[in-house]
Amino acid sequence: MNAPVRIADPAQPRHDWTLEEVEALFEVPFTELVFRSAEVHRRWFDPTELQLSQLLSVKTGGCPEDCGYCAQSQKFKTGVAASKLLDAETVIAAARDAKAGGAQRFCMGAAWRDVKDRDLPKVAAMISGVKALGLETCATLGMLTPDQAKALKDAGLDYYNHNLETGPDYYDKVVTTRTYQDRLDTLAAVRDAGMATCCGGIVGMGETRRDRAGLLHQLATLPAHPDSLPINDLMPIPGTPLGDSKAVEPLEFVRMIAVARIVCPKSMVRIAAGREHMSKELQALCFLAGANSIFVGARLLTTNNPGRDNDDALLADLKMRPMGSAAA
Repeated sequence: MNAPVRIADPAQPRHDWTLEEVEALFEVPFTELVFRSAEVHRRWFDPTELQLSQLLSVKTGGCPEDCGYCAQSQKFKTGVAASKLLDAETVIAAARDAKAGGAQRFCMGAAWRDVKDRDLPKVAAMISGVKALGLETCATLGMLTPDQAKALKDAGLDYYNHNLETGPDYYDKVVTTRTYQDRLDTLAAVRDAGMATCCGGIVGMGETRRDRAGLLHQLATLPAHPDSLPINDLMPIPGTPLGDSKAVEPLEFVRMIAVARIVCPKSMVRIAAGREHMSKELQALCFLAGANSIFVGARLLTTNNPGRDNDDALLADLKMRPMGSAAA
């Protein structure tokens, strides 16, 4: 029998969640769970607003890691060729286009195991150039040392993304070339440097509901909740170990969003990868349950994403608007 969940004021985020309490939230009847998460969401956010982020791969392919979901690993035959790091001018031009298209945050991703000091000046130039456009900046570049985290902060980086991917008990079924503690150490370096953290994970990798609860338990008991919490619905990539994974049921994905909102009430909860195969109705349920951020743009690193016309129609149908824009 699941342990009862302590009733807490959503205005007071908790860091003492137990795994059993998080599991118990997943067992709450669906409509009651979404009602609770929607109440929490409204304490902190305008439920009619969405933050729009855009992601660019600034260095694609050739990664030495063996993350079982990733097309960019050099260990798998996925047809993704390795490329060199883009120059700052190209990245800044893409960010300018993203802003013109309505994006408020620009994320830069590199297929590295860790950042090399020799690459820091080029990355810093990208960050400072994007920041100068008035966009929030985010990067995901692999593991960081404390000194590297400080250098990125000094360049103007607002957020650093480093996902835990799944719960600790399932992690080694997905990744063996980087430990869970490695990921936690990078998050600590990011926090200590004064940057905001972007940290979440992936569902649909063959994990159990307890594993999904385990991921959210880890996030909810960090010294600081993630400022941004992306939930990815696996996009199976042919040639990867998880290329034949069975999709998570849509209502289970909504449950993941709802529980994330309850245990990390002040986080920006983002529907990340996977919107390409989500219906309009499923996305609407996710927004009701507390998701308030999406990626826009036709590509997410190496996978497809809904086009801007589709997203404009979605927001129009739901009478929602980009975060910070004037109400209709």
